Amino acid sequence: MKKLLALFSLVLAAALAAEPAAKLRVIVLTDIENEPDDTQSMVRFLTYSNQWDIEALVATTSIHQKQKTAAHKIREIVEAYGKVRANLLLHEPGFPETQDLLSRIREGRPDFGMSAIGERMDSPGSDAIIQAVDRNDVRPVWVLVWGGPNCLAQALWKVRATRSPEAVDRFVSRLRVYTISDQDDSGPWIRKTFPTLFYIASPGIHSGGAYHKATWSGISGDRFHGRFAGGDFSIVDNPWLDKHIRSKGPLGALYPVTKFLMEGDTPSFLYLIPNGLGEPEHPDWGSWGGRYEYYTPRWQKSLQEPETRSFWTDAEDEALGSDGLWHSGNKVTIWRWRTAYQNDFAARMDWTVQPRHLANHPPVPALKHADRLEAKSGSRVDLNATASTDPDQDSLSYHWFHYGEPGTFVLASARTGAPLKIEQDRSAEAWFIAPKVSKPETMHIVLAVTDQGTPALTRYRRVIVTLFP
Repeated sequence: MKKLLALFSLVLAAALAAEPAAKLRVIVLTDIENEPDDTQSMVRFLTYSNQWDIEALVATTSIHQKQKTAAHKIREIVEAYGKVRANLLLHEPGFPETQDLLSRIREGRPDFGMSAIGERMDSPGSDAIIQAVDRNDVRPVWVLVWGGPNCLAQALWKVRATRSPEAVDRFVSRLRVYTISDQDDSGPWIRKTFPTLFYIASPGIHSGGAYHKATWSGISGDRFHGRFAGGDFSIVDNPWLDKHIRSKGPLGALYPVTKFLMEGDTPSFLYLIPNGLGEPEHPDWGSWGGRYEYYTPRWQKSLQEPETRSFWTDAEDEALGSDGLWHSGNKVTIWRWRTAYQNDFAARMDWTVQPRHLANHPPVPALKHADRLEAKSGSRVDLNATASTDPDQDSLSYHWFHYGEPGTFVLASARTGAPLKIEQDRSAEAWFIAPKVSKPETMHIVLAVTDQGTPALTRYRRVIVTLFP
């Protein structure tokens, strides 16, 4: 009996250790039908819907669609998802019931910006935000704003008008916001009125040229909003989308032809995909959805008004582009991962129509050491991912690299000087010599594991090394 109990304890411990982190809670605010990219993003979002607990899908207004909302379009896409859900479940568990998603569709007021804020301006959308935040659940609520944020503004207005300052603070502390620029005039009001609110944004309005400058345009916008070089445009243009997305069953059939840029809203949830690269509470670490730093933006003509406090906003990365040249900028923080996130979407669309044995599934990187290490200057740091596996038994390739922008340690960039030299950086086992420091510093080492399936899929592990003199 003692042996059985000991064995049970070991099995239970292993199961608990392997248990995935709790899903994030998510609300989407979308001015869908304003132009094709919200519909595009909603199609991709639903192929990842098993990654999160979706609290609400809210149709809203924006500067581009001031007097109407379009919940009917969300319903149409969710109903198409319902036709492929059973096939998606062949590949991963957890995809929500179609009826459950349909029951979570809401609408905001069909009015623009701050004109929809105040007494008797509540809507099913703003009520859904309050209800989600008030629910007895310790997890914060992520509000992803693809259009105007006035539903969120009204929820915050009502809470401030009806609750004590302490209760307002508790409510605000449970929110996380990622907005795609400012698509009405309520965004600046939210930021200055609730200075402790966790807020990610490339601020500013379209008429002032803000979209051209925004981090999120790195998703695809090389030829319209982005106007930048480096990203591979051939994997975000309409011919690629025709082949890999639109041809894939009833959900793919609803993916519209790109009018301006592909999926401008998608970075808001790419940021939350648990692929081992990003950490949602740390925007400065970087992820498929970009990298952001905490500061008060300077005045620019694209802003509606001067910003009065710090929030998470544009940061720069440096990376080698598809053109073989080095590029620096805020959009680099997204397009540097473009091959990986486009292949991942293509694979998920395969899941909507293919049996499991004909589709590819992501590898599972595994470290044989902690993801937090300490090292003294001049010592050897060993890295080991030999425990990594692939569910399809595909062979794996490895790439260890120093992600220089996160962390406190400053090292010459790959372009301008001698970067950190990681020996055997394309092997499962690698190592480097800890650089010299005069005080404790942190550096981020990222492992990218890519399988040899079709399309090739990538997952990550991040090792944060604290360096000591």
